[in-house]
Amino acid sequence: MALVNIQVPDIGDFDEVGVIELLVKVGDTVQAEQSLITVESDKASMEIPSSHAGVLKELKVALGDKVKQGSVIAVIEAADTGNSEPKSAPAQAAQAPAASKSEASVAAPAAPAAAAAQAAAPSGPLEVRVPDIGDFKDVAVIEILVKVGDAVQLEQSLFTVESDKASMEIPSPAAGVLKELKVKVGDKINIGDFVAVLEGAAPAAAAAAPPAQAAAPAPAAQAAVAPAPAAGAQASVPAPVAAAAAHQPGASALGLPHASPSVRKFARELGVPLAEVKGSGAKGRITQEDVQNFTRAVMAGSQRTQAQGAAPVAASGGGELGLIAWPKVDFAKFGPIERKEMGRIKKISGANLLRNAVMIPAVTNHDDADITELEAFRVQLNKEAEKAKSGVKVTMLAFLIKACVAALKKFPDFNSSLDGDALVMKNFWHIGFAADTPNGLMVPVLKDADKKGIFQISQEMGELAKKARDGKLSQAEMSGASFTISSLGGIGGRYFTPIINAPEVAILGVCKSQMEPVWNGSAFQPRLMLPLSLTWDHRVIDGASAARFNVYLGEILGDFRRVLL
Repeated sequence: MALVNIQVPDIGDFDEVGVIELLVKVGDTVQAEQSLITVESDKASMEIPSSHAGVLKELKVALGDKVKQGSVIAVIEAADTGNSEPKSAPAQAAQAPAASKSEASVAAPAAPAAAAAQAAAPSGPLEVRVPDIGDFKDVAVIEILVKVGDAVQLEQSLFTVESDKASMEIPSPAAGVLKELKVKVGDKINIGDFVAVLEGAAPAAAAAAPPAQAAAPAPAAQAAVAPAPAAGAQASVPAPVAAAAAHQPGASALGLPHASPSVRKFARELGVPLAEVKGSGAKGRITQEDVQNFTRAVMAGSQRTQAQGAAPVAASGGGELGLIAWPKVDFAKFGPIERKEMGRIKKISGANLLRNAVMIPAVTNHDDADITELEAFRVQLNKEAEKAKSGVKVTMLAFLIKACVAALKKFPDFNSSLDGDALVMKNFWHIGFAADTPNGLMVPVLKDADKKGIFQISQEMGELAKKARDGKLSQAEMSGASFTISSLGGIGGRYFTPIINAPEVAILGVCKSQMEPVWNGSAFQPRLMLPLSLTWDHRVIDGASAARFNVYLGEILGDFRRVLL
């Protein structure tokens, strides 16, 4: 037996990724390629597999640790990879050299056997086609999950498609390097369509076959293997067979649920125990829709988690929150109805909004800001830009973003996030802004707003808003916000209570400005007033700080020169 250090392999263009999930514990028996931990960057989450089979002797990382390529994450006591030829049979070795060689090949450990299987498996360009996705035609590609040049694994998701009823991920039928991707966001596909080319790919059947079948020896070698002792063969087979079984979709040596890293992350955000979710995807794969349906069932009282089942059932039937069950009404008996399924974006945002509304003790302050002079300045800038034909139109939201950055710097708690009993103070100012699109509400993020001027902010906002309307926003363009602004200025309204976008601790709601008579001490004057609605997390912020933030923000908007102070 030998101790082997398990290191983080090449994980792409990522540095210092955080450990978000431990999938094994000390003392566990792990198989080659079995996932040990899950790491997450600002763009993706991924599982780090074991390079060897054996017993886990030490786990060198904990939740929250940062790792990178080459970092040692575990120590495994692996089977001896040296000469495994039986030492008690010198006579057999002298009498039959060929038999000795064949015995060594039979008794070889899992790693060489796997290498032989891989060498024997056919490799070369493999055409990837859309598998059976059920009774769907012309489904749209809504998300690309890989790029040309990526090394993809068997069953790894390549892209996501969506019909009017569901969304699903299309997996790779083999492991290999992605040489060509023939689809893009917005394309329509059907069963059997040619969508990608994998280089150096082994078909799934060959990859899943036991090593004894994948690397079939020559007839002479077969004859030599026949008289090999049964005990030696039995000792060498379990490890490769178990390793192959660990790759079977829907199965895990630890009993872990079969789900992609993105679905695991989504489940963690909602607090959903994946082990209790029944997968509806191919081979029992848990999809994001399965997680959403489970959440709805729990909230409606028709489903209970194991944690809830351990507690006494409330008389009201609403689980540990003591809520009554969601009413089930046959609306058809009152008149004609039509059932319309919600789109993917609304489904996702709805689950997040519900969690944020329930989990965050939110309070909203309402105030007004005098933007009479600022609006006049904005109009003047646009007239000058029109004459210069610069093409950049300045909006009031651009001034609001700049003003919010100044207020966030003065009151840094509003630019933080709650992490257990500690606050994560952010030294960056990325501002999210809600964009109304035909598919629902989306929140693009303007990065480094503190380093940009009004014209640059206006230009980038326009580009991000257009991408949102066209459904082309990437995940990176919607992540990383430290504060969000939700503006209804172009629509109307007076005040509202925006829901905080976790893990942020505050959000600013803005409605349509209007002229009002304002008393200046001697007379009423017409002033353009902008309604502000600041919602904040009472666990982090108190009422006095919120009032000061709103007052200071109003002072900046009233005299924008203060942004320079």
